[in-house]
Amino acid sequence: MLFLIGFLILSGTLLYWISSRQRRSTGLPAGRLIYSDHKQWGEVEVPLYDSTFNLTGKPDFIVESDQGLIPVEVKSGRGRRTPYDSHIYQLAAYCLLIDQSFGMRPEYGILHYEDQDIAVDYTPKLEQSVIEIIREIRSLGRRRSVNRSHESINRCQNCGFKSICDQSLS
Repeated sequence: MLFLIGFLILSGTLLYWISSRQRRSTGLPAGRLIYSDHKQWGEVEVPLYDSTFNLTGKPDFIVESDQGLIPVEVKSGRGRRTPYDSHIYQLAAYCLLIDQSFGMRPEYGILHYEDQDIAVDYTPKLEQSVIEIIREIRSLGRRRSVNRSHESINRCQNCGFKSICDQSLS
């Protein structure tokens, strides 16, 4: 009987350690996971939607913590000293969607890279910038020609405009 109790305690400790390690590898802060766009964590959630800006998005994770709701966007590759503007604006768009969908404005979001996590404050200035970008994109309407700004075949193959692009690299 004593052996069984010891085995259960050891097993529980090992499972806790494994789950903690897995959680840290995703960049998730402490709190309750309320949204996940990763199949390995369960069923993929319905996208968030905001009718004001006709904006739809699926953050990788949303964690509910003592600080409110925190979007976490997982990026492949190593981080940089300062993240790309596109990564910041993507995270800001998720903050906007969370505010509109849950009625709770995030204080910040997290960009998770292989080697670091970067917390990005969701300031009124950042919110206004992402709203201006959304409006600018909407005002352009649907264009048939997209000027590529890269020389990477991998980016080209995964581009959402590939089917209508006349400058495709692949």
